Amino acid sequence: MKIPDRGSARPDSFASFIALLAIVSVGACSGGADSEADDPAEPTTATVDIPADQLIRTADPFARGYTVDDFPRVKELAPGVYSYEQLRSAGEEMFTTVSMFVVTDDGVLVADGQGSVEETDRLIDHIAEITDQPIRTVVIASDHGDHTAGNSAFPEGVEFIAHPTSAAALEGMDAVPNATRTVADEVVLQMGDKEVRVLHLGRAHTGGDLVVHLPEESIIFMSEAYLHRVFPAMRSAYPSEWIEMIERAQAMDVETYVPGHGFVDHPTILADELELFQGAIRVVIDQARQLHEEGYGVEDAQQQAFFGDLEEWSLRESQGDRAIAQVYAEIDGTLPEPPR
Repeated sequence: MKIPDRGSARPDSFASFIALLAIVSVGACSGGADSEADDPAEPTTATVDIPADQLIRTADPFARGYTVDDFPRVKELAPGVYSYEQLRSAGEEMFTTVSMFVVTDDGVLVADGQGSVEETDRLIDHIAEITDQPIRTVVIASDHGDHTAGNSAFPEGVEFIAHPTSAAALEGMDAVPNATRTVADEVVLQMGDKEVRVLHLGRAHTGGDLVVHLPEESIIFMSEAYLHRVFPAMRSAYPSEWIEMIERAQAMDVETYVPGHGFVDHPTILADELELFQGAIRVVIDQARQLHEEGYGVEDAQQQAFFGDLEEWSLRESQGDRAIAQVYAEIDGTLPEPPR
């Protein structure tokens, strides 16, 4: 099949994506009329106090002015609730893997570990600097190795919570060395004075995606269902269902949406960027569908695909081809059907 040169032709959905950028890009006030908030690429829709580094909308830590020595970063999101950002590499790119932990007078809950025993040990050490409460519960929100490969570092006796799909995927691995409690829909934990809801809002990035919701604090940890300025990674995703899952999260009474990769920014930015990320998934799906309708096989489609502004997002080079293949599988009805 001769492949016509599509050049830089943009997918039909790209115009709507640009419109989405204009709608959801939050304004920021860092002082002075010449601040980056006035950049037309990031229209001002609100005035909030945003740290200067967060005005640079990227998952690239070095573009934000950080160095390796700035990590890991621990941020208190609410009393007793902390995000934890540590760098990891994918080829030549570096970006953050995010965990969250909740400190109570009845122990600590951790949402997602890190990608190695060494890095999970580092996470555990940072928790110990904040509290002497023991880690009692670990929620496997994503079963992928960059969030589970270090789980054997957690103390003996920790209870792991996973969706049945994730538990099956990790069976026999060190990622779940202790007893695992499966949650197909929802479980509510009362840890000290904190209510913690572990929810399955639908299949998204892995099929066994869980989120951790703190209703009193108005925080939800989305794990890899939310990749902040990271290209939609779809190696085991359910693309269209992913969009629906995000919509369910957005319908909840939540102020702070914590991503599984990318930076934990101001809550206003995080909410708007979640909308932007959902739009990014739509762009990928629409581009793949267009190529499929034009009769391209998957390999030719991977060569021809163009994702507009997403071409500049982290992991586009390593994840773009796999995303096209996954949407093709969805169109062709060949996605796996794990237990729900």
